[in-house]
Amino acid sequence: MDAKIDPIAEIAGEAPVAPETDLATREAAYEKFVWDNLKRNYLGNYLHGMLGMTGFRLVNAPTFLPAYIHMISGSNLIVGLALALQQFGGVLAPLFAGSQVEHRKKVLPAAMWMGGLGRVAILCMALAGWFLKGQSLLVAMLFFIGMFGLFMGAQRVVFGLLIAKVIPISRRGRLQAWRNATGGLIAAVLAWVAGKYFIGPNLFGNGYSTTFVFAFVLTSLGLSALQILLREPEPPTTRPQARFRDRLRDAPTLIAQDRSYACFLLVQMLATSAKIATPFYILYVGHQTQLTGGLLGNLTLAFLGADTLSNLVWGNLGDRTGFRLVLLFSIGLWIAATVLLMEIHVGPAIFVSFFGLGAAQAGYMMAAQTMILEFGHRDDLPMRIAVSATAESITATAGPLIGGWMADLFGYGVVFGASIGMLTAGFLLLLTAVKEPRTARLAAL
Repeated sequence: MDAKIDPIAEIAGEAPVAPETDLATREAAYEKFVWDNLKRNYLGNYLHGMLGMTGFRLVNAPTFLPAYIHMISGSNLIVGLALALQQFGGVLAPLFAGSQVEHRKKVLPAAMWMGGLGRVAILCMALAGWFLKGQSLLVAMLFFIGMFGLFMGAQRVVFGLLIAKVIPISRRGRLQAWRNATGGLIAAVLAWVAGKYFIGPNLFGNGYSTTFVFAFVLTSLGLSALQILLREPEPPTTRPQARFRDRLRDAPTLIAQDRSYACFLLVQMLATSAKIATPFYILYVGHQTQLTGGLLGNLTLAFLGADTLSNLVWGNLGDRTGFRLVLLFSIGLWIAATVLLMEIHVGPAIFVSFFGLGAAQAGYMMAAQTMILEFGHRDDLPMRIAVSATAESITATAGPLIGGWMADLFGYGVVFGASIGMLTAGFLLLLTAVKEPRTARLAAL
C-alpha cells in the first residue's frame, strides 16, 4: 500500500515521506537531543539524586524512624505497622502513575507534583513530633508515613522514566554510583550529627523532628535543581491513552511475554520480603546492648557510609557487565551480614554487619531499579516500572507487619532466619532463571 501523502507537504512541493522513514528520522532526532543535552541532564539528575537521596536516607534508614516509632508506641507490632503503611502506599500508586504518564510526551510536571507531595509528608512528620503528643502523635505519624509511601510509589515510576529518557544506558550506572556515593557521604555525616547532636540532647524539643526537617530541606533542594536543569525530550512513539482498569488487565500479558522478566519480578518480591527484618536490625541491637544516641548515630553512619562507598563499585560494575551480577553479589552480601549480626554481638562486629547491610541494600536498590529499564520495548517502560514497583510493594507491605508480629511472638532470631531463607531463594532463582537483559537484547539484534 502506498504511503499516505501529507496534503500540506504536497502543496509546498515537498516529497512524501514514508512512515518508516519518518519514524527513523524522529528516532535519530530523539537520540541527538539526548546526547546534546546529556551534560545538563546528567548534572540535574546528579544533584537531584545526591540531595534527594541524602534526605530520603535519613528517613528510610533502618534506624531513626523505627527507633522513633518504637519510642512513642513501645510495640514491635506498631513499628511493623508503620513500615507496612509506608509500603502499602506503593501498591497501587505505581500502576496508576504508569497509566497516567505512559501516553504523555513530557512527564517532568508529574514528577514535580509527586516528588513535592512526598517531601511535604516528611515535613508533616516533623511538625507532628513538635506539636502532638501521645496517641494523636502516633496516629499522625502513621498517617503521614502512609502518605509518604503513596507519593514515593508514584515518584518511582515517573523519575525512573525520566532517567531512561535522558540518560543513555551506558552512563546510568556511573550516574547512580556518583550521586548515591556523594549523597550517602553527606547522609552518613548528617546521621552521625543527628544521632549525637539532634536526638541525643533532644534538640529543639524533639531531635527526631529536627532530623526530619533536615531531610525535607535537602530533598526539596534536589527537586528544585532537577526542575531548573532538566531538558526532557519528546519520544518518537508513545502508547495511546487507555483507562486505568484496561492497563491493569494488560499487566499479566506484559509479564508473561518475557520469562526472564517474570522471574526477575519473583526475585524482587523475595528480596523485598526479606526486608521483613530491616526495621528490627536496630531494635535487635538495642535488645543486646544499651542503645544510646551515639550508638544510633554510629550504626546509621556505618549503614549509610557503606552505601556511599559501595555505590562506586556497584555502578561501575553494572555499566561494565550489566546489573544481574550486581544483584547476585548484593544478595549474597545481604545474607552474610545478617548472619554476622545474629551470631556476634560485640561492637566492631555489629558495626561491620550494619556496614554490610548498607552495602548490600544499596547494591540491590541500584540493580533492581536499573535492570528494569533494560527489559522489553521503550513504550512499555512506564508500566513495566509500575508493575515491578507494585510487586515489590505488595510483599513489602505485609513484611514489616508480619515481622513485628513474629518478633513479639517468637523473637528476632526467627524474623532474621525467615529473611535469610527468602534471600537464599531469590539468589538461586536469579542465578538459574534470569538472563542479563543487556546481553539478551544485544544477542537479539
